[in-house]
Amino acid sequence: MQGLYGVIRNYAWGSQVDLARLQGREVPADLPEAEEWFGAHPSAPSTLHDGRPLDDAIASAPAALLGDRVNERFGAKLPFLLKLLAAGKPLSLQAHPNSRQAHSGHQRELRIGIDAAYRNYVDDNHKPEMLVALTEFRAMCGFRDPLAAADDIAALGVTELEHLVATLRDKKAGLRRAVPDLLGLGREECRGIIDAAAKAASELETADGADLVSLARHYPDDPGVLVSLLLNHITLQPGEAVYMPAGNLHAYLHGFGVELMAASDNVLRGGLTNKRVDVPELLRVLDFQAMADPRTAAEDEGPVRSWPVPIDDFALKRVELTGEPVTVEVDGPRICLSTGGSVTVADGQGEVALSPGRAAFSPGTAGPLTASGEGELFIASA
Repeated sequence: MQGLYGVIRNYAWGSQVDLARLQGREVPADLPEAEEWFGAHPSAPSTLHDGRPLDDAIASAPAALLGDRVNERFGAKLPFLLKLLAAGKPLSLQAHPNSRQAHSGHQRELRIGIDAAYRNYVDDNHKPEMLVALTEFRAMCGFRDPLAAADDIAALGVTELEHLVATLRDKKAGLRRAVPDLLGLGREECRGIIDAAAKAASELETADGADLVSLARHYPDDPGVLVSLLLNHITLQPGEAVYMPAGNLHAYLHGFGVELMAASDNVLRGGLTNKRVDVPELLRVLDFQAMADPRTAAEDEGPVRSWPVPIDDFALKRVELTGEPVTVEVDGPRICLSTGGSVTVADGQGEVALSPGRAAFSPGTAGPLTASGEGELFIASA
């Protein structure tokens, strides 16, 4: 086991408070700190305590660091990426490809010769993801039932949205027509509709209405604001989680959390951003099925909480430590991340003391983990 140093990503939507406060640094930070990556993705690999980038270390000894099962299943690569995510402002309206879409899209863009800065598919992997809230966390995740969305949009009383209401109530059209119709609107047309919808929403005094008002303030002429009317709006309390399969449209609005995903950086954006969007490609990968509730049920076993997911790329556990050592049987390579208190984590090769916001890497061949101290520890594995 070794200490693992993450890479902070300074995206404009990040917080200048959350990461710095967790890690005991001066607040506010000089720049928005949106994410800290802990993993081996080539875009921003973490560094081991001995100075080696984690991806290089794994490439030089994959069986020893990953274990035979993960090495054979995922081809000498760490299959997950762990992040601390701090949303000070809304993230882009986005979805991620499944494995088939990612592979074909990546190969197509390589064949065409698209410059890396303009690619949708920077790697060939899918990107399902899960987020566990550390603070109250507001998000839009997956499509609502179209009839329920139609009723709520009709209640706004905005004449320009009557066609959208009719489309949503048409079983043959529904979301498959409504979403491209909205994303195809011009900026000037959007501005008037968004302004009217936000004024109506401000009078409702609901959380969803407040989201619309906030998005309209940040993006007054962005079609993504109108698409937000079709999504589930949820508030996660600390310890609650949401799992987003590939193809599901979502946007995180504000809050601080631990995010775990397949090791990919493929993002297809449709709005709510100053970054490049690609609406046609986004529509190609979207899953238009409504999600009843995107939250992921937790399973508790003593001080250990887990959130089962239907894939084998990653698994996540949270250990609440109150002074007594806790042994956790976790197969495969592990990244341990402290999010509070004073924690020590050990495997068969050694131990590392972790302060909040610090991480360690444990090889898949190093046996069970034992955590001690008082605090909160997340364990990502495959």
